[in-house]
Amino acid sequence: MRRVLQHPRRHVLSSVRAVAKEVNADPATLLRTVQAMGFSTYKDFQRYLHELSVISATPLDLMTTASDGNPGIPGHVREGLDSAFENLESLRNSLDLAQVEQLAHRLYKAERILIIGGDLASSLVWFLQYNLRILGLTVIPGTSYGEIIHLTRGAEPRDLLIAISFRRGLRQTVEGLLQARTKKAYCVGITDTYLSSIATNTDQYFLASIESPSFGGSYVAPMALLDMIVLACAHYRPRRTLRMLKEADFEQRTGSRWYDHER
Repeated sequence: MRRVLQHPRRHVLSSVRAVAKEVNADPATLLRTVQAMGFSTYKDFQRYLHELSVISATPLDLMTTASDGNPGIPGHVREGLDSAFENLESLRNSLDLAQVEQLAHRLYKAERILIIGGDLASSLVWFLQYNLRILGLTVIPGTSYGEIIHLTRGAEPRDLLIAISFRRGLRQTVEGLLQARTKKAYCVGITDTYLSSIATNTDQYFLASIESPSFGGSYVAPMALLDMIVLACAHYRPRRTLRMLKEADFEQRTGSRWYDHER
């Protein structure tokens, strides 16, 4: 089974007979082996292989898979849009709205909100912290290794930490999460598989797929998830939100940072 687990993407859609043939085993023996590994059915094992393929995928894997068949650039673009829609549909069907409301409650209750993530996930960190600050919440972001480690070293039990990372999990984000956990901060994860170290080391986590035929993955679903978190926070205390927005309204209408098209 080691060969199957090392290359899950190749076998995630394979039947019992197909996998048994490849590993030179009887299908019944293979099924008993899968059950001995803790899976009730072969479908459960296939789901595990899918999650394993998600966590172990590299940009080369994604690009190689996307190149199969060579549908041309319009075909690849259409495939990318279809994949983004599938990710959004998956988020819509799986998101626990009560959990989002619970997170909004905890965000307002927290002394400080620490948001960590690196590489491409830095864009998600920036987006979330910017919008939560508009609502008047105390937010501190960390996107580099040094920032994350120093930030989480000072975490306290009344703080709430949000760690954002996908696939295997960026080392700096996972290590920051583990350090905040030892400080008893309430930890929330945003990732794309329950096998991720982000999911297994948090008090609460949300899944948003970044599956894509593009080598970089797609952040459409994670951005939608952050939109819903911000929306929940805005409506959790609507009077407070309106007060904050009214204070910013004059600057929004007349502030010098906006381009005046009438000039």
